[in-house]
Amino acid sequence: MATMAECRSALDTLSDNLAGADGDVRGAADLDRSLSCHIRDLDATFTGRLANGRIKVLDTHEGPPREKAEIRLAMTGDDLVAMVGGELNFAKAWASGRVRLEAGFRDLLKLKSLL
Repeated sequence: MATMAECRSALDTLSDNLAGADGDVRGAADLDRSLSCHIRDLDATFTGRLANGRIKVLDTHEGPPREKAEIRLAMTGDDLVAMVGGELNFAKAWASGRVRLEAGFRDLLKLKSLL
């Protein structure tokens, strides 16, 4: 099972990957939205913002998200680490229910290029 430190590192790596992306991926990541990522097996939530093509983690707390972020993710720590490491395809994980992504319809359309 992934640790909190490994999950935080994966989010930082994802942020770096988004910041260095080109084309459609960069455009999709160039939103300004609140973000939460609930790590189900650790029962912890990272909260922050997706802005300027980066994810900025602002807080970490126990339990599910305390407030409804504009973009909400939920998964296990192992799945987060595997996705960022390229070992798990996000679209397949989302389609199978391993990863949950909730956002407004327009944001989902924009984020689809990240899949």
